[in-house]
Amino acid sequence: MPELPEVETTRRGIAPHLEGQRVSRVIVRDRRLRWPIPEDLDVRLSGQKITGVERRAKYLLIQAEIGTLISHLGMSGNLRLVEAGLPALKHEHVDIELESGLALRYTDPRRFGAMLWSHDPHNHELLIRLGPEPLTDVFDGLRLYELSRGRSMAVKPFIMDNAVVVGVGNIYATEALFAAGIDPRREAKTISKARYIKLAAEIKRVLAAAIERGGTTLRDFIGGDGQPGYFQQELFAYGRGAEPCKVCGTLMREVKLGQRASVYCPKCQK
Repeated sequence: MPELPEVETTRRGIAPHLEGQRVSRVIVRDRRLRWPIPEDLDVRLSGQKITGVERRAKYLLIQAEIGTLISHLGMSGNLRLVEAGLPALKHEHVDIELESGLALRYTDPRRFGAMLWSHDPHNHELLIRLGPEPLTDVFDGLRLYELSRGRSMAVKPFIMDNAVVVGVGNIYATEALFAAGIDPRREAKTISKARYIKLAAEIKRVLAAAIERGGTTLRDFIGGDGQPGYFQQELFAYGRGAEPCKVCGTLMREVKLGQRASVYCPKCQK
C-alpha cells in the first residue's frame, strides 16, 4: 500500500503540471472504487481551473475553483501524467484531461482507492479526525509520550494510529523503531519521554529521507512521473526477517503486531 512518502512523491510529481491548468473533461471508465465515484464528477470538475494540489495524510487534495477532488491510492493505485487520448489499459479507471494536452490518469487494479468530491475537504468525514502531520512542529516526542500514558498496546501499532499521527505506515514505523532502538513489541506506556523524543525525531528523519528518494517501491508503486522510488535500497528492518542485522549481524526476527508483520533486531532494539 502506498504510504505517506509515496503519496507525497506523487503530489510533487503531478502538482507542477496541474496547478493553473483548466480541466477540459473527465473520463470515468469504472466508478466502482472503495466508494463509488460521483456520477456528476465530470460536470463538477470540467471547465474548472486547478488552483492547488495538497496532501493530508495519505489523501491527495486536488483543489479547483469550486470544490476539491479527494483522492486516495488505496492498496495498488497510482496517479500519473499521460498524453490526453492515450488508449487506456485494463484498470485505468479515470482520466482528468487538461487543456495543456496532458491527462491525469488514475490506475487501481484492486479498486480500493477513492475519488470523492467535497466543498470542505478538511472537514470531510475521512479527514476530520486525523492526527497531525509527522513532518510539522505539531508532532513531537512530547505528544507521543503524553498520549501513550496508560496505553498497554504495543508501541508499533500506537505510532501507526492515525489519531496519534498520520502517515506512519508499516514500512516507516518499522524503520523508525529500528533507528530509535525500540522493540516494537514494547507496551506504549512503558517507554520514557526521552525515548519518545528520539522516536519522533527518527520518524521525521525516515519519512523525509523516503520522500527525497521517491518513496519505497514495493510491488507496483510508481510516482506521478511514472518512475519508481528507491528508498527500499536503504531499509534496515522492513522485510528483512531472518536476515542478519546490518548493524550488529544478529538475525532479525519477525512477529505479528496488529495483524501486520514486524521485523526487529533482538540485540539493537530494547
